[in-house]
Amino acid sequence: MTRLTVYGEGNGAAIQLDTRDGAKIAETLQSIDVAFTRWTPKAPLAMDASDADVLAAYGDEIKALAESGGYRSWDLIRMFPDNPKKEELRARFLDEHVHMEDEVRFFVEGSGMFYLHANGKVHMLLCEAGDMISVPAGLKHWFDMGPQPRFAAIRLFTTPEGWVAKFTGDAIAQSFPRYEAKAA
Repeated sequence: MTRLTVYGEGNGAAIQLDTRDGAKIAETLQSIDVAFTRWTPKAPLAMDASDADVLAAYGDEIKALAESGGYRSWDLIRMFPDNPKKEELRARFLDEHVHMEDEVRFFVEGSGMFYLHANGKVHMLLCEAGDMISVPAGLKHWFDMGPQPRFAAIRLFTTPEGWVAKFTGDAIAQSFPRYEAKAA
């Protein structure tokens, strides 16, 4: 179940907020300009749904978000525990970074953990199927897919170049708990 845990930036052990309440999560994240909502497909998706089937199932939501945010393209990324590059891919975004454009993700299945660093706090958000998050350009953050990654997420882009990670050089991510979910 979706969960938000907020820590002071100097202490990855002292919890200031811990909630699974969707309204409280959205309200708390809005205070740092992060959008969080829940999407539900109009019809259930088959376990073996193709990328095209998934994108079609959320077509109306994607179109509305693309129009409101100026996003020009979108895709579906899938990650499974048997991916031979899972460790390399996990490590790629475990350090604090920013992007020059918004990072928009909608989790279709599985889960992943976003860590958002703003206003002297670290907001650790466990995103699961149905969660849509939009991290604004320039907001410091990192992402952990866990040691046995299993997720599918729709990604929206303004330009592919704007989504390239620019690392801050701050070691703050090393002070917070890693995402250790097990594959289903």
